[in-house]
Amino acid sequence: MNEQQILLAFGGIGAAALGCQWLAWRLKLPAILFLLLSGILAGPVLGWLDPQEMFGPLLMPLVSLAVALILFEGSLTLHLSEWREIGSVVHRLVTLGALSTWAVITLATHWLLGFDWMLALLFGTLTLVTGPTVIVPMLRVVRPKASVANILRWEGIVIDPIGALLAVVVYSFIIASAEGAGLSHSLMTFGGVILCGSLFGIAGGWVLGQIMRRQWLPEYLHNLATLAGVLGIFIASNRVMHESGLLAVTLMGMWLANMKGVDVRHILHFKENLSVLLISGLFILLAARLDLKALIALGPLVLILLLVIQFIARPLNVMLSTAGSNLNWRERALLAWIAPRGIVAAAVSAIFAIRLDEAGHQGALLLVPLTFAVIIGTVVLQSATARPLARLLKVAEPAPSGFLIVGANGPARIIAKALQQLGSRVLLTDSSWENIRAARMEGLPTYFGNPASQHADAHLDLVGLGHLLALSPSGELNTLAAMRFRHDFGHQRLHALANSQESRRSDKHRASHEHRGQLLGSEALTYTKLASLLGQGAELYSTHLTEAFGWEDYQTLHGDRATLLFARDTGGWVHVLTPESSLKPAPGWTLLALIQPDNQ
Repeated sequence: MNEQQILLAFGGIGAAALGCQWLAWRLKLPAILFLLLSGILAGPVLGWLDPQEMFGPLLMPLVSLAVALILFEGSLTLHLSEWREIGSVVHRLVTLGALSTWAVITLATHWLLGFDWMLALLFGTLTLVTGPTVIVPMLRVVRPKASVANILRWEGIVIDPIGALLAVVVYSFIIASAEGAGLSHSLMTFGGVILCGSLFGIAGGWVLGQIMRRQWLPEYLHNLATLAGVLGIFIASNRVMHESGLLAVTLMGMWLANMKGVDVRHILHFKENLSVLLISGLFILLAARLDLKALIALGPLVLILLLVIQFIARPLNVMLSTAGSNLNWRERALLAWIAPRGIVAAAVSAIFAIRLDEAGHQGALLLVPLTFAVIIGTVVLQSATARPLARLLKVAEPAPSGFLIVGANGPARIIAKALQQLGSRVLLTDSSWENIRAARMEGLPTYFGNPASQHADAHLDLVGLGHLLALSPSGELNTLAAMRFRHDFGHQRLHALANSQESRRSDKHRASHEHRGQLLGSEALTYTKLASLLGQGAELYSTHLTEAFGWEDYQTLHGDRATLLFARDTGGWVHVLTPESSLKPAPGWTLLALIQPDNQ
């Protein structure tokens, strides 16, 4: 390829990656599905993209470095302190259940496809991982009950680094066995890989943590230092002991994430953005290298393997993991259906297959098309059927009516508690730990972080939430939150406090109404005014209308002292009032208003 063709290929990959990510966002489906399909279309189908010709000998080193960064980013999410909080079902899903899935897939791969035991074991580890990048978009569409959604979400987060670590260990043993002159030598080589990877990973995580904790570098260099450190540890570990680098970076991320006194949130956000870039380009390139003829040659055996994974491996996993739990059979059935494979499986399989093929393992290259077939099969099948199945089993949440509240300040907490008393689900999000701690002390569910962050995309639980209340004192944050959740909730369900500075700004400095969302309250309230009224004795009162005391009577009693905020109708739906609202509450409705004292 000449220079112009290479530049054109890079531009095409970038455009395709952006288009796939946008399409996934619009359709609320995992982006990996569109990335893989676009790569297959551009590569083996149309012949527009040939990664080997484009990169030459640089292809595999680039893929290796990208996989190392992806595994490091995934391991940063595994906090051991959360292990005790995620419940016994998730514990068993990622331990006993994962082992059962591994065993079933290994046996099926060996007997159905004729893989040797080593490759079958490796394939089993590659395809037992789900991951938040495929689970979270599916949960937003399926909207199962919180009991099911939380289990699936936590399983995806926890199994991601554990599965990758297990795959690296199995792969290391295969390489050691191939290079050894006997079992004892193989075990020694395998032990060397584990020891070297562990030492480099733990040492790298400890050193980087010390640099951050002791502030030996300014914060703006932390991301660069982390990137350089990960690549350096990966390369150095591989130089000392071949194929130990992936284990090293995985343990490095886990050590750093659990090191006391080290805040990795800013690093995690940077790595998540970098991972989106790497994953998008990497998966298009890897899919473009697929050997469709080899996959087709496997014939219907691939479909049988998919059926085994879907109808035997996953149900057995769930059956073992939920025994003795409070989940009913309907919830267990939905858990047994949803387990799409994702990014770690495709990324790790690509690099392992090539290395094993170079080491002389016959059939190793089939790992890639087979893994991608499992990914596409599970994502397509479950995306298309999970929502109808959840409704059929009656474990799907009704139309989302809860409230995501941006800000956990005093006024926001008062409104959240009042909404809870109306029967609505609330979730408060704030970047101030003091506000979050106060909300938790009052028994309110919270998310500590910026709701517009990449971390929130994977971890913010929107199940049951259908409205946004932007109650932060920062008008810019309220606007940003409204823009971020416009697609999730729709413009009519975005509400924010008025910004007192907007009226003093010119049009070119004022956020548009479309981006701000609708103003909260029958009379527009700013944060300053809301906090001032509450400080002067105004209170939130809930009033139930009856035939004897109707809407007109309510207005006569309170007059201008009442600013109506919410109204729950006889069907249980909570309406948010705005200055433009023309609601006429009827008997049976419940009104929630901010009512000022008589002396105001």
